Amino acid sequence: MPLMIGGILLLLPLAASPGEARDPDGRYANSPLKQWFDSLRSGKGPCCSDADGSAVSDVDWESKGGHYRVRIDGEWYNVPDDAVITEPNRAGRTMVWPMRGYQGLSIRCFMPGSMT
Repeated sequence: MPLMIGGILLLLPLAASPGEARDPDGRYANSPLKQWFDSLRSGKGPCCSDADGSAVSDVDWESKGGHYRVRIDGEWYNVPDDAVITEPNRAGRTMVWPMRGYQGLSIRCFMPGSMT
């Protein structure tokens, strides 16, 4: 019985439905790009909003051979091809939407910037 309960607890995060975009303090509510950010999707699903994503400095991401890598918390991660947002970047800055789960960090969405 304890093994069965443990297995159910491990599967609960997989059964959770995607939540609404978070903006707990309302600082992005009046942004002219809010609706655009809220509509962003990668092949992995909705990215949510600017409030969930993080801007990435030019030194913390790179493109090589048509694939991307991004540095998060000092560690480099390969961006899965289906996590790349292919529509034009209206914000201009590179952004990443990392997700931390029981299997570690994964990248839900990545939007390359202009690399100025």
